[in-house]
Amino acid sequence: MEDTIFALSSGAPPAAIGVIRISGPKAGDALTALAGDLPPARSPRVRTLRDDAREALDVVLVLWFPGPATATGEDLAEIHCHGGRAVIAAIVAALGGLEGLREAEPGEFTRRAFGNGRIDLAEAEGLADLLAAETDLQRKGALLSAGGALSRQIESWRERILGLAASVEAVIDFADEDDVAGLPTSFEGEIVDLAEEMQRMAGRPAAERLRDGIRVVLAGPPNAGKSSLFNALLSDDAAIVTAEAGTTRDVLERPVAIGGVPFVLVDTAGMREEGAGMIEEIGIARARRAVEEGQIVLWLGEPGQAPAGSILIGSKSDLDDRSSAEGLKVSSVTGVGIDDLVERLVALGKAALPPVDQVAFNRRQRQWAITAAENLAAVDASGDLLVVAENLRSARRALDRLVGRDSTEEMLDALFGRFCIGK
Repeated sequence: MEDTIFALSSGAPPAAIGVIRISGPKAGDALTALAGDLPPARSPRVRTLRDDAREALDVVLVLWFPGPATATGEDLAEIHCHGGRAVIAAIVAALGGLEGLREAEPGEFTRRAFGNGRIDLAEAEGLADLLAAETDLQRKGALLSAGGALSRQIESWRERILGLAASVEAVIDFADEDDVAGLPTSFEGEIVDLAEEMQRMAGRPAAERLRDGIRVVLAGPPNAGKSSLFNALLSDDAAIVTAEAGTTRDVLERPVAIGGVPFVLVDTAGMREEGAGMIEEIGIARARRAVEEGQIVLWLGEPGQAPAGSILIGSKSDLDDRSSAEGLKVSSVTGVGIDDLVERLVALGKAALPPVDQVAFNRRQRQWAITAAENLAAVDASGDLLVVAENLRSARRALDRLVGRDSTEEMLDALFGRFCIGK
């Protein structure tokens, strides 16, 4: 963090306005070099930027934010310029020519905010999800974590554990004195309540479902109409459709938002026991794996062969010989039943997603919450208090790891690598 970094933090040009962010110990020097002086803190000023040859680059709005009360926790400057490609390229080139400055890496501004304590890991993960949000449900869910709701919940649990640990330490240190008789009568009840609260929250649908979408797998025998239904749900000819058995030989995935719910539609090879070639056999094996991994499976085949929990689809209902087929009657040709299927998918999808008005754990966060709950469940107030104290410390350390107070560089690299350069 000794380097001073810069990057375009707004959308790709051309645009009406471009915002170039500079962060680090030489941010003020860089702004002075281009703008001629440093404006008053947090007070926008109009300036003409000039390069080292004193040639005018653009007339811009500049802002100066002295650290540490900034987005990154260090000195920060912003240049609001015209959003043309040539203008932005010229300013970026001028900044790159200054000593001690370099272009930022993906997610480096946010990583500095994390490293300087401006946000914790749970907020950073929420921000990454917010930047990737494509539906309103995804936006609302990510906004809770990015806004600190999850972090506040974890801090509340941590403070309760610290209070319980203080009671234990007091008994250990001062048990021979008259003013400390023993653990409070409410101690065991508080431990149980806290562990159960953590387990309940960990049992909610994972945040990844909201971020990645509900997997809807279309499965069945060859020529059952899977690819046609896949295209109908997408309103696109994404899959090749022919009358030849085995046309689809691999798994085809497409993300789509239906009714505001994020889905991933998965078209699969037709499943049959005989007559498949070597390549088709590989596709059938992948289809079976896709069915196992799907949250919703639409089965376009004989009811007796349907995977457990799947939705039966009576496809090709426009054909006379299919009119008696079991399941939800649909036709990709006439559109019959498609609206009913979409309505059912949206209802099932919403039920499978975490409520957007409640914080939800991702897989990493859930594991540490469960670890903390397990340490609390192991507490035996009637046993050795030194063991009790260690269990409470282990629970607190698990929560610390959840919000990134103890995180590996590899995990941080993977997280912040999801961000764009200007973030």
